[in-house]
Amino acid sequence: MFTIKEKNESSFNLVELNNTRNNSHARISLNEGGRLQNLKFKGISIIEDQPNFHYKDCYSSAILFPFANRIEEGKYTYKNKEYQFKSNEPKSKNALHGLVFNKDFKILEKEITSNSASVTIYYSEKNDCKSFPFKYSLYATYTLLEEELQLKISVKNDDSTSFPFVLGWHPYFNCDDFKNSFLNFKSDKKVIFDKNLITKEIVDHKTASKFELENKHLDDGFVLENDVIKFSTPKYQLELSSTSKENFLQLYTPKDKPIIAIESMTGISNSFNNKIGLQELEAKKSYALTWTVKFL
Repeated sequence: MFTIKEKNESSFNLVELNNTRNNSHARISLNEGGRLQNLKFKGISIIEDQPNFHYKDCYSSAILFPFANRIEEGKYTYKNKEYQFKSNEPKSKNALHGLVFNKDFKILEKEITSNSASVTIYYSEKNDCKSFPFKYSLYATYTLLEEELQLKISVKNDDSTSFPFVLGWHPYFNCDDFKNSFLNFKSDKKVIFDKNLITKEIVDHKTASKFELENKHLDDGFVLENDVIKFSTPKYQLELSSTSKENFLQLYTPKDKPIIAIESMTGISNSFNNKIGLQELEAKKSYALTWTVKFL
């Protein structure tokens, strides 16, 4: 049986999608950019907040728009005009992870069927913003099914002019046994960063078919050959896929935490300047993609 519950905990508005038949649920935080706060499948915790690892610092499961990753010193040029994002990365002057990760989302609609529960939430930017002076609406539809979770993102350009954009998603997946956990993804190109994690170049780099995680501290970027990333742990296995035509991957393992960030993006670090993966959305047009977490 699928259900949808709205909750308020510690002044946060939450929506929970539940499947009582197999003890699965997805919890979304409306006041934190519509992020996926918690994900459980068949009683196994897949995504959960970590002690002393606050959302404002780690961006766990944040939706990233209009850019993902970083923009060098927050500066970019669009149509021969210079813009400046606010720096929000303590160790550099970079702008980090877009503009909607801390916005308040509202519920647009809820739907329950015999095999799913879904909620659509949205945020509309109507105020003038010097760093990104465009009007837009962002819709996120979370759908919990028997064997998967889908996150559909739709961006609508409400302005009279086009704007540049990249989309990304920043989930941290539980992993308390890195020795016996691994990833599978196809990539023959790796992103090389400078000391501030700004893209320097993309180089040829054949990734092993079985990407081992033991004894690795990761903050690495890859150009994917297709849209599928598989993650295997002793407790669960899943497949993360995207409907985007271009797909990039950022992997990050925070120190001394039993989690790994597997970030699917349509662009890379500093994409507003290097143009890699950068798209333009024309006035009054929309763009949509869906990320799917399939439990294997």
